[in-house]
Amino acid sequence: MLAVASTIKLIAEIALLALLGQWLLGLLAGAKKQQNLFYQILQIMTRPFVSAARLLTPKLVLDRHVPLVAFFLLLFIWLGATIYKIQTCIQIGVELCK
Repeated sequence: MLAVASTIKLIAEIALLALLGQWLLGLLAGAKKQQNLFYQILQIMTRPFVSAARLLTPKLVLDRHVPLVAFFLLLFIWLGATIYKIQTCIQIGVELCK
């Protein structure tokens, strides 16, 4: 189960950093962000997580806010996986977690 927790944590970390990078690049690129190659790559990386967040949120939530919802959902998943990994390492011993 430690490998599963580590895998979930890693996927959440990659997605969180991609969402953060997409947001920062969007700020820097401004109106031309859709023409930026790196922005498009980050958008492709985060599309599954944003789509899942869209399915989980009611239609009342605006489409431009869905990436923020995805970010917070991934943050909670990352926190949960981290807490589970810490608890597991405490139970089995820190030496076995390396």
